[in-house]
Amino acid sequence: MNALFWNLVSLVATTTLVNALPGFPSHIYGVNLGSWLVLESWMLPQEWIDMGGQRCDDCSACVATEFAFAQAYPDTVDAKFKGHWESWFTASDVEALKSAGINTVRIPLGYWIVEALVDRRVEFYPRGGLAQLRRGLQLLHDAGIVVILDHHALPGVQTANQMFTGRCTSDVEFYTPFNYHRALIWTSVMTTLAHLDPAFASAVAIEAVNEPIMDASQTPGYGDFQKNFVRVVRATEYLLGVPAPGFPVLPAPVNGNFSQLLPHINDTVQLFTEEVRSVLLDAVPIILKLGISGISRRSGPLVTNFMDINWQHNNPANPADAQIGPQGYDNHLYYSFGGVADANPDAYLTSICNLNRIQADAALSNSPLWFGEWGLPTQFQATDEFLFQWADAQKLAYSKGAGWIFWNFKVENSQLAGNLSRQWSYLDGVRLGFLTKDPSKLHNPRVCDPYIA
Repeated sequence: MNALFWNLVSLVATTTLVNALPGFPSHIYGVNLGSWLVLESWMLPQEWIDMGGQRCDDCSACVATEFAFAQAYPDTVDAKFKGHWESWFTASDVEALKSAGINTVRIPLGYWIVEALVDRRVEFYPRGGLAQLRRGLQLLHDAGIVVILDHHALPGVQTANQMFTGRCTSDVEFYTPFNYHRALIWTSVMTTLAHLDPAFASAVAIEAVNEPIMDASQTPGYGDFQKNFVRVVRATEYLLGVPAPGFPVLPAPVNGNFSQLLPHINDTVQLFTEEVRSVLLDAVPIILKLGISGISRRSGPLVTNFMDINWQHNNPANPADAQIGPQGYDNHLYYSFGGVADANPDAYLTSICNLNRIQADAALSNSPLWFGEWGLPTQFQATDEFLFQWADAQKLAYSKGAGWIFWNFKVENSQLAGNLSRQWSYLDGVRLGFLTKDPSKLHNPRVCDPYIA
């Protein structure tokens, strides 16, 4: 009876909610565009060295991140990164993804792509990323691939000693009113771009925070931030004349004149809390300076997106409590870092084939759920035979939810990178045959039969 209950919960979560997300395909088959606009030097070690970066065991101890690079090379960082941005993600990559059946990409972004948010006295990042994002989004739109704008690297750093935050440091300061506020300004700016900038037509969702600290006792105020994140998205849309669920509709600004919007920030609409008003008042000058104008290009709201409640422990806030309008949930699962299953093929397959995360999330209203990061890496030397099974079993498990987004679309092929791309690159996984050319298919649909509990 218990198994039947969970199967029904999973079925409801999958069939009734996935299709309700505006702009998304009925099932997500995706990849991350990692190391493009948030560079992680472990994924392209030779290019990083050629740019002038360094490698070290402790990424905080050398020039291993964007922050350290910009601090070390202030006169050349913008040109160096322009070269990287233009070569790492190209029209050829988009064609390869389209040919591989990819319908969704998640683009990791740093807060510094909104350059006005950076305090150049103490924060160091390359400039020019927004133009590159526009270029990539246009290519993806032309290919019919939809986009999740993922706030991957937050102001103040959300997780210690991780390249994906843009700065390796143990000094984690995101979970403060000041940096929550900066992240919300970023959110309003990106929401405006998504509605008004023609290049952003493929953007259908915004993710609030990539991989916050798992221990909720170390993320004070995060539940309030989640609620403010959704309010800021919906309040920004309200000002742009986009229907916010349950709220009146304002006329769109005439000729993109944002000064017309300012009086409405004081409307007695429940969206406009004191913090939301403050965020919008700080965002409008940035939006005006970016030269964004026009009328919303989409008729409906963006999808708000959070890491799911089960990402954290120690009594975390439930992001479902923040929901106003369409919302999706993200979980990341890597076996290669330990703590999930014993380091052997049978344990891996037994674990993944009995995964209950989709059901557990659905019971807490965190549906639809997609797996926004996963890959083929293991803690042991994986044979080719196992990788065929490992790819099938993970796709089978994650497809019971809204779908999956592989990390990463590609990884450097070089002598210095060694065999890295064999298990981390989606395109190489397809080339090698571990991943099927049609992402909806499996080599062996019954791969999990021997392992089901």
